[in-house]
Amino acid sequence: MSAKRVVGITGGVGAGKSTVLTLLQEGWGACIIQADTVARELMEPGGSCFRAVTEAFGENILGSDGAIDRGALAKIVFHSEVRRQELNALTHPRVFGEVRARIAAAEEPLVVYETALPEEARLRELCGEIWYIYAPEEVRICRLMASRGYSREKCLDVMRSQKSEELFRRLADRVIENGGTPEETRKQLQTILESDILSEKVTATGGWRAT
Repeated sequence: MSAKRVVGITGGVGAGKSTVLTLLQEGWGACIIQADTVARELMEPGGSCFRAVTEAFGENILGSDGAIDRGALAKIVFHSEVRRQELNALTHPRVFGEVRARIAAAEEPLVVYETALPEEARLRELCGEIWYIYAPEEVRICRLMASRGYSREKCLDVMRSQKSEELFRRLADRVIENGGTPEETRKQLQTILESDILSEKVTATGGWRAT
């Protein structure tokens, strides 16, 4: 049985990571794991993060349904670096453990893990290779204005609050240019996944690493 290829996907808001994930799932049957989705699940009542977070931040963060109101929690951590670090310390290790377990359990030959926080998510430890999804600033602004109704100023504020392009490029093994059409992006993925550009060297993580 061949080793699983475990790919980490990262990039800024509006870069079109969801488009890439859909292409990988539909075109190559990839198992898709998303950090934000896992975190949401773990913070639901009964999830491994729920009790720890509610004890640390109080019942005021609970909605009428008894679930954590992520908006209320965001208001607390947005204004306090100390509280944000506290939340991260409670959630990141649990998310890491859950993602690692899901990668190990996946039966698909291609597993893709997506996160906007490559360092905090310890992407290099979990994945054999990291792909940075890139789109020009103006393309990202147009996408955010269309999909979220943001003003141009709001788009720029959100984009500047995220990781820098320099950091993404430094961490990545590959850059996927995603400023054009989905078909153009699909062809890039096909070239990578169906060629011998990347060596088939199995790493200690059970994935593959670019050489």
